[in-house]
Amino acid sequence: MKVDFYETLGVSRSADEKELKSAFRKLAMQFHPDRNPGDDACESRFKEINEAYECLKDPQKRAAYDRFGHAAFENGGMNNGAGHGFSAGGFSDIFEDIFGDMMGGGRRRSSGGRERGADLRYNMEISLEEAFAGKTAQIHVPASISCDECSGSGARPGTQPVTCTMCAGHGKVRASQGFFSIERACPQCQGRGQTINDPCGKCAGQGRVTEERALSVNIPAGIDDGTRIRLTGEGEAGLRGGPSGDLYIFLSVKPHEFFQRDGADLYCKVPISMTTAALGGSFEVTTLDGTQSRVKVPEGTQNGRQFRLKGKGMPVLRQPQTGDLYIQTAVETPQSLTKRQRELLEEFEQISSQENSPQSNGFFSRMKVFFDSFAEK
Repeated sequence: MKVDFYETLGVSRSADEKELKSAFRKLAMQFHPDRNPGDDACESRFKEINEAYECLKDPQKRAAYDRFGHAAFENGGMNNGAGHGFSAGGFSDIFEDIFGDMMGGGRRRSSGGRERGADLRYNMEISLEEAFAGKTAQIHVPASISCDECSGSGARPGTQPVTCTMCAGHGKVRASQGFFSIERACPQCQGRGQTINDPCGKCAGQGRVTEERALSVNIPAGIDDGTRIRLTGEGEAGLRGGPSGDLYIFLSVKPHEFFQRDGADLYCKVPISMTTAALGGSFEVTTLDGTQSRVKVPEGTQNGRQFRLKGKGMPVLRQPQTGDLYIQTAVETPQSLTKRQRELLEEFEQISSQENSPQSNGFFSRMKVFFDSFAEK
């Protein structure tokens, strides 16, 4: 007794065309005889999967099956061809998707042998200042462009490509392998359906030539590291008049000497003297917009304290907002002291109290109490 077609594919009776095709692709990949050589069970299962899909993908056959079950195809009903190889308009349309590479299939081609050109990648490095302000960059890309002598056809001017005699223009030929037949790209025309008897002298029949092109690339303000810019149709030219591919610009932002970026915010570490940190003061920093901003340092500023300069960060890409700039202080310990400087610091140390260094005094006091509690136990 035959298994229900829906159960064979593992789908519900309400499954749409997309679900059917997805289920079939998965099972066909799993049980294909070429992946399971010598396994009769897999071969039998593969036949059942194909038979079920051949029926259910056809709206008329599926309607008859839903009403009458397997009886709809007995005694020649519905001109049933399921289970007897693959029909030209049936399994072969997705067989190439699954096993195209294995059977010699290649890039999809349109009618007349035209092929879409390949996409190209261009790596561009910009400075943080350029990412802040935006820029228009000129780049030179070596790429294939359509041959102007043959207008991309690949044939010598005044001639035309002719229909391939092996595949009669279909671009595919059928071959039998055991109990089923498959389609593969025509070896004579490489799946294009046409051949060129008199190729163009400039492009040797390819319909394209390699040249270096100058392109203008607009880089908007606020662009981030790793952003990809797509230039439609600026990739490699298609074969024999096919559409061009796309060009993808991959941007990287060079590390800056003073600023680190986190999204739209900028961070800058500024060293200040010990006396400035203790007594207070101020300093000026130059921001990416070219202006000077004054930062006031209050008395008793500790190492690592941050000061926020609102609106002095990076612009947000294609938005009116702007990030902030955070200034982090790094208190510098004096070095190369003179005799007098050392004397003054020693005098300061002698007259200092716990209030002058509350963090260090508090730390050591807590540490002493902590370890004394262990000694008492």
